[in-house]
Amino acid sequence: MANALIILAAGQGTRMNSDTPKVLHPVGRAPLVAHALAAGRALEPERIVVVTGHGAQAVEVAVAEWAPQAECVLQSEQLGTGHAVAQALPRLDGFTGRVIVLYGDTPFIQSETLERLVQSTADITVLGFEAADPGRYGRLVTQGDTLEKIVEFKDASVAERAITLCNSGVIACDGPLLGELVDGLSNENASGEYYLTDIVAAARARDLDAQVVTCPEAETLGINTRAELARAEALFQQRQRAHAIEDGVTLTDPASVYFALDTYLGRDVSVGPNVVFGTGVTVESHAVIEAFCHLEGCHISQGATVGPFARLRPGAELAENVHVGNFVEVKNTTLAEGVKVGHLTYLGDADIGAHTNIGAGTITCNYDGVFKHRTTIGENAFIGSDTMLVAPVCVGAHALTATGSVITEDVPATDMAVARARQVNKPGLAAKLFAKLREEKARRAAKKG
Repeated sequence: MANALIILAAGQGTRMNSDTPKVLHPVGRAPLVAHALAAGRALEPERIVVVTGHGAQAVEVAVAEWAPQAECVLQSEQLGTGHAVAQALPRLDGFTGRVIVLYGDTPFIQSETLERLVQSTADITVLGFEAADPGRYGRLVTQGDTLEKIVEFKDASVAERAITLCNSGVIACDGPLLGELVDGLSNENASGEYYLTDIVAAARARDLDAQVVTCPEAETLGINTRAELARAEALFQQRQRAHAIEDGVTLTDPASVYFALDTYLGRDVSVGPNVVFGTGVTVESHAVIEAFCHLEGCHISQGATVGPFARLRPGAELAENVHVGNFVEVKNTTLAEGVKVGHLTYLGDADIGAHTNIGAGTITCNYDGVFKHRTTIGENAFIGSDTMLVAPVCVGAHALTATGSVITEDVPATDMAVARARQVNKPGLAAKLFAKLREEKARRAAKKG
C-alpha cells in the first residue's frame, strides 16, 4: 500500500524564547523538522505535506533543502492538531493509501517504528508509549487490544490520569477515512481546539477498529524548551556514536566526536578525538580522520587521510589515498588520487591532478573582491612551499613552481616557474642598523629616566 506523510510544523514554540520557529532549531546540525522528514522517508512515501505556521517562509526553505518533493501548506490560525491536518488534506485529494501524521518537533521516532505502524491492519493505529512519569501526556484508553479513545490530560478523569500508556501524537489512517473523521471534529473541549486525537473515539463510535503500536518513550521525546533541545542533542550524539561503532567505525574518543544527521562513515574508517562533522559528509572505507578536524559538505574516498587540525568545507572532493595534513583548509576543490597537501595551506576553487605535491604555505588566491576564480594543477606537479597561485591560473602536468613564487601566468607542462624578487646582500649593513637602533633605544631610556 502506498504511504503519505503529514508533518505538523506550525508551532511557534514560545517556551524556546526564540525568534526562530521551533522546528528549525538544530539537533545534529539539522533542523528538527529534517529529522521527522528523514524518519518518514524510510517509508518511501508517495506524497509529503508539511503544515507550516509561525515563520512559514523559513520553514519552507528548510523543508525544500531536506525533502525537495514535499509540499508545504499554511495554517494561518493555530486551532489545534485536527485543524492543522485539515489544512493538509486537500493536498492528498484522491490519495487512498495510508497517511501517517508526524510532528516536526519530535526528532527521534525510528523508521522501524513507523514501519510497524503502517503494517497494522487496524482502521486507525496510534503510536503510544509507557511513560515513567505520565505527567501531562494524553492517555490511551484501551479495552483488550482495542484503543477506545485518547483523552487529553486537561480533559481526563482521575482514573484516566492514572493510566501510564500515553499518546505520542503519531497516527496512521487510510486517507479517505482520515478526511471523513477530521471533517467531523468538534472544538468543544477545555482548550477550544480541534483535537486530532478525537478521531479515535469517532472511529470507535462507527465500530471501526483502533489499535496501539508501542515504542520506547525516548523515541517520542518532543522539544519545547532550550533544556530539552540540549538533552536531545546529547541523546542524538550518543545514538550516532553507538551506530557508528556498531557499523565498524573506530572512534578513538567517542564522547568528543560530533555527528550531523546525514553523516555517512564507511566500514573501517578511523576517527580521532575532537572531530566535528557538519552536514553533507561522506567518508568511505579505510579512510582516517585525525584529531581536531572539522568537515562539512565533502566527500573523502578510500584510503585518504585527513588532519590533524584540518578543515574541509563544502565542495571538497578527496580521491583515494589523498593526504590532507595539519592546518590545511580545502573548499570547492577536487584532489585527485594520491595528492599530498601536508600542512599550512589553503586550496579554494581548484582542481589538483593525481600525485601532485602541494608545499607548505601554498595559497590559491581565488577571490578578486567580486568574483571567484579557479586554479588548475596537472598531475605529478610540484608546488613549492609558500607559492601564491593567483587565479585564474593553470599549472601543467609535471611542472614545478619555485618556493616563494607568486604565480600570475599559466605554467606549461614540465616547466619550472620562478616568480620572486632577486635577493641582494648588503655587506655589513645589518650590524650598522642594529647599532643605530640600540643607540636610539638607549637615548629614549635616558630621556624617560
